[in-house]
Amino acid sequence: GELVSKPYIDITLHLMKTFGVEVVHENYQVFHIKGGQTYHSPGTYLVEGDASSASYFLAAAAIKGGTVRVTGIGKKSVQGDTKFADVLEKMGAKVSWGDDYIECSRGTLQGIDMDMNHIPDAAMTIATTALFADGPTTIRNIYNWRVKETDRLSAMATELRKVGAEVEEGQDYIRVVPPTQLIAAEIGTYNDHRMAMCFSLVALSDTQVTILDPKCTAKTFPDYFEQLARLSQLT
Repeated sequence: GELVSKPYIDITLHLMKTFGVEVVHENYQVFHIKGGQTYHSPGTYLVEGDASSASYFLAAAAIKGGTVRVTGIGKKSVQGDTKFADVLEKMGAKVSWGDDYIECSRGTLQGIDMDMNHIPDAAMTIATTALFADGPTTIRNIYNWRVKETDRLSAMATELRKVGAEVEEGQDYIRVVPPTQLIAAEIGTYNDHRMAMCFSLVALSDTQVTILDPKCTAKTFPDYFEQLARLSQLT
């Protein structure tokens, strides 16, 4: 079948080539590595920031206002999840790029209908950003959400409904109709770090949310809530 999350494969292939080993693929179905190649140091290599983790702060700017600049990723990034900023821009946020930064500020957000198979992790952030858009948002081709830390399609639909959204959950898509007024709720995280971080964005409204088991973010971002609080103080 078709390989999902191709941008993550591209990261690996890019790194291998940078360190001296080239891989040729046939439409991401067959990969060929010529014998006799050896790894060697490129001298200096900049390790990028994590684009998936950056999505929450870029979305915060699009939702709440102010301007957020995330450094360590940018126009030259090899990470597919930087395309998350393009989705925010399509929704109406104002986005600018540098070689090593992405900057986002608020615009009038509109619902969108997109295939997001190329950014499955960051697409979760779009699902909660959709709560603040005008009109419905449909995220398609995300069946692999079902085989992550939890069944993220089911979990996301359940928790979005708690805060008042009208949600249609398909086998490989989710459609979110934002509520007129968000509802205060306790959010289950299913021991899934991304559920906790995505739903923290609801707190950028005037509606209180309680994130259960917030320490699950330790898997990828142990001090996430401290950084979110710092951002709130700045804005």
